[in-house]
Amino acid sequence: MRAGLGKLLASFTFLGVAATVLPNPSSAADLGLISSGRGGCSEIVFVCENGRQYPLCPIAVSVVGEVITASLHTGHRGGAHVRLVPMGVGYRYAGRGFWLDGFRDNAVLNFGKHSQVACTIQQS
Repeated sequence: MRAGLGKLLASFTFLGVAATVLPNPSSAADLGLISSGRGGCSEIVFVCENGRQYPLCPIAVSVVGEVITASLHTGHRGGAHVRLVPMGVGYRYAGRGFWLDGFRDNAVLNFGKHSQVACTIQQS
């Protein structure tokens, strides 16, 4: 019993050291789009070369205003759920069957491997 307690304390000590040495896990989300937190669908709109506009409606926004999950309106049926995927540079919002890669105001909306369209962000 005493040896098990010693191993448990050693594990907690290691985890405490690892938590202080490793970077903040929330910093991966810092590359996302910024929202005012009001949740408006007209706040962030992707204007694309195919002549269409795709509004992004925030669902979950971090404390500093990054959009973590949202609804991207790609058609007449309402929005498709997307989630921020941590990237080294830029951002990716992934949904079922499509994803949106971007860096600052430029983005590429991918509807599969062979169908993509360039977009820019219009923020109000």
